[in-house]
Amino acid sequence: MAAPSNAEQTQWQDMEEEEAGMEEREMESNEDDEEGMGVENSDDEDDDSSEDEKENEAEIQRLEEQLSINAFDYNCHVDLIKLLKQEGELSRLRKARQKMSELFPLTEEIWLDWLKDEIRLTEEESNREKVYDLFERAVKDYICPDIWLEYAQYSIGGMGMPGGIDKARAIFERAVTAVGLHMTKGQTVWEAYREFENAILSTVQPPPGRVPSREEQELRNTQLERIHTLFRRQLAVPLMDMEATYAEYEEWAEHGVPETVNHQYKKALLQMAKCRPFEEALLVAEPPKLAEYQAYIDFELKEGDPARIQITYERTLAENCLVPDMWAKYSTYLDRQLKIKDMVLSTHERGVRNCPWTMGLWKSYLLALERHGADHHTVSADVFEKALNAGFIQATDYVDIWQAYLDYLRRRVDFSKESSKELEELRGAFSRSLDYMKQDVEERFGESGDPSCVIMQIWARIEALHCKNMQKARELWDSIMTKGNAKYANMWLEYYNLERSYGDSTHCRKALHRAVQCTSDYPEHVCEVLLTFERVEGSLEDWDTAVQKTETRLNRVNEQRAKAAVKEANLARQEEERFEQRRKVKADKKVQKKVQKGGRAGEKRRAEHDDYQDEWNEDSAPKRHRGNGDTATDEYMETETGLFGKNAPPGYKPASTGTKRAEVAAQTQKDDKLEFRDDHTSVFISNLTYTLEEPEAKLRTLFQTCGPIKQIRPVFSNKGSFKGYGYVQFESPVSVHEALKLDRQEVEGRPMFVSPCVDKNKNPDFKVFKYNTSIEKHKIFISGLPFSCTKEQLEELCKSHGTIKEVRLVTYRSGKPKGLAYVEFADEVQASQAVLKMDGIDVEDNKISVAISNPPRRNPADKPGSSRTMTELMPRQVYGSRGRGRTQLSLLPRSLHRQTAPAGKVENGTAAERETDSAAANAETRPLSNSDFARMLLNK
Repeated sequence: MAAPSNAEQTQWQDMEEEEAGMEEREMESNEDDEEGMGVENSDDEDDDSSEDEKENEAEIQRLEEQLSINAFDYNCHVDLIKLLKQEGELSRLRKARQKMSELFPLTEEIWLDWLKDEIRLTEEESNREKVYDLFERAVKDYICPDIWLEYAQYSIGGMGMPGGIDKARAIFERAVTAVGLHMTKGQTVWEAYREFENAILSTVQPPPGRVPSREEQELRNTQLERIHTLFRRQLAVPLMDMEATYAEYEEWAEHGVPETVNHQYKKALLQMAKCRPFEEALLVAEPPKLAEYQAYIDFELKEGDPARIQITYERTLAENCLVPDMWAKYSTYLDRQLKIKDMVLSTHERGVRNCPWTMGLWKSYLLALERHGADHHTVSADVFEKALNAGFIQATDYVDIWQAYLDYLRRRVDFSKESSKELEELRGAFSRSLDYMKQDVEERFGESGDPSCVIMQIWARIEALHCKNMQKARELWDSIMTKGNAKYANMWLEYYNLERSYGDSTHCRKALHRAVQCTSDYPEHVCEVLLTFERVEGSLEDWDTAVQKTETRLNRVNEQRAKAAVKEANLARQEEERFEQRRKVKADKKVQKKVQKGGRAGEKRRAEHDDYQDEWNEDSAPKRHRGNGDTATDEYMETETGLFGKNAPPGYKPASTGTKRAEVAAQTQKDDKLEFRDDHTSVFISNLTYTLEEPEAKLRTLFQTCGPIKQIRPVFSNKGSFKGYGYVQFESPVSVHEALKLDRQEVEGRPMFVSPCVDKNKNPDFKVFKYNTSIEKHKIFISGLPFSCTKEQLEELCKSHGTIKEVRLVTYRSGKPKGLAYVEFADEVQASQAVLKMDGIDVEDNKISVAISNPPRRNPADKPGSSRTMTELMPRQVYGSRGRGRTQLSLLPRSLHRQTAPAGKVENGTAAERETDSAAANAETRPLSNSDFARMLLNK
């Protein structure tokens, strides 16, 4: 854009100083009469203004520098434009607005602000054309009635120019076509159009008392007919407050309202009655009103009026421009129903400008360009290259966009020719796509995005089918198999089918023999295919070779499966034994706890034990008989749980049980280490959700690409629930390196931690904590979030403040949210801006707190082996396993309560009295047994 002239700069400065004029005059009228005081105030004001200018200039430079780093920072563009306008930097302001409009569609407010500024500076016709061009750009971003109205009113100012009336009338026609169906704002455009025509009518009216000429009468009648036509067109459209328009037309028309107009008007009233509930729902709804707009769209789709469907979609997108699904639905409707080239391509272009991160919109755009015959340069250079730089959010998106582009290039090739420019371009694009996947996608995402090599498969099929180049197809399939796909039966069968269709029997047989040797998932299937092939085409020698190879392979597979089955059975048995052992240990701990709880009354308990032992020995202890007849004797029998088995008296515990269990536990632990422990070929998996279904199968699916797995051992609790961690042991140490690359991969909403398997007893200082515990200036910590907040909602909330690299919601092990989250931005500046703008805002009636991520350091006392005082470890108040009781009432009958003797009486008593009192006090401190209660009741 050309640099502004001196006259433009002067006009701009006048415009900026106009607002401050009244304030300056008031200050002058209230100045102090003393000259010294006035000079002092003037100096202070100059100093303050100069300081403000320096601060603003520094902020402007900071924003410009930030945009040079990240040109797609939307908020930074908005802030820069505001500051430049405040400082009156006309040239820099125009450049800033121009740059932003090239990257983003501008909102209605930004466009109106820009247009009004340019209109104030426009006087000459050459400059008016520049404003017209600016209006044309503005009306393409969104369908906005206010912008169209401003455009039409601006065109009225050029009526004095040659062709000015026709140009204004054409703009009004375009305006009512674009927004005339807008039920709430369309009426203002219609009324402005009629006022324009009424103004022209007043210029062709003859002066009072003079008879008009024939030409004047014809001009007058033509103008009257234009106004009549506008009334009729407007009354045929359902608009709010259309009753007032009808009354105005009824008063204006000399011969009344025609019957045809009445019919159209009543029909429009009925349509307005149907739409009124949707319009009222939009009026009371809170932004973004997506559900209300969707209901409105569904209604219009059933009604089937294309123009009304289009305006409803446009109204929806004006308020929900960052919703990719809405752009996809709108563009799909236009592709399948209207099929108008300019409208379809314009909508696709606006969609990818609003949501450039959505691969589906770019893919639909490419198809639409091809469908409507766009030139190759537009498809290739203008659209596809922009799509590659759009910043998709997952690796598979790049595979899909490359596939769409390669399909387009393939459809351009005439394969009847042996060689052509289009064919070479297609091969070059295939080669470039593979390099792009390897260099760009894998480096960015840490994964290929195309593990099955779909692009290479398509290339091989094209070479075999269209180019009759099986040598190239075989080279491609060799490359596919070397990328970890040789163990899958379906990949071999796909290659076999290719050879079957376009190759020869020799290569078919070779492919099947390799498949039998390499396949690990479905070896029986490929063996069956090989035998069927030899039945149809092979010789006896070929058949014998195939049978021998398949039998050998299947025998080896069956042996491996048998070993695996035995190992799994042993694992299950050992796990069951460990579970039983833990259950027994837990039961012993409960018994020991009860014994320790009654330790203060040990003598009394031993006495009770002696009393009860006699009774239990007589009645309940298991016995066996020795001898016959009169010489038979009873003998107590030792059981697994002691002398008395399940009928043991209270407090009884067999002497050897604990020792035996400790020995069994130690032996089990020793066996576990011998069975499972191999740190060189194992990895430790943690931070998995407790609710993970079939964790062993899930871990096998995740890690099978890393190499052959020897065993997987998820860890379960005593109750059989998954504890969120486990071990994966591979057959080769090489697989461990590949497995560690899966660290932080998301599994059912939680990042999975993959760590080296290290014996903490030998390496107590080994750290496996995965999250940084120091300050992270590019990451923010959010607390107070509602539990219903999802990752997508939080990303939508934060992305307006910068480029988001990762969003992590903090959850409990069970998967339930904690209301906390970490959001990582591209740099520190964006994170700081997010803290300033988001801290304290309301999210679903929850006031959130936002700060720079600075996790607390781990307390050394929290480490294993650290010492803590008993006061630190003791809880504030203990109420038992069931918590504090509802009441503090004693459940002992009053008649059984004992009165404690005063201390004074004991001091002067005899020794016998002291012993009695001491026994009573001791009895008071210990719990009463059943025999105590019995004696009390009998002595009552």
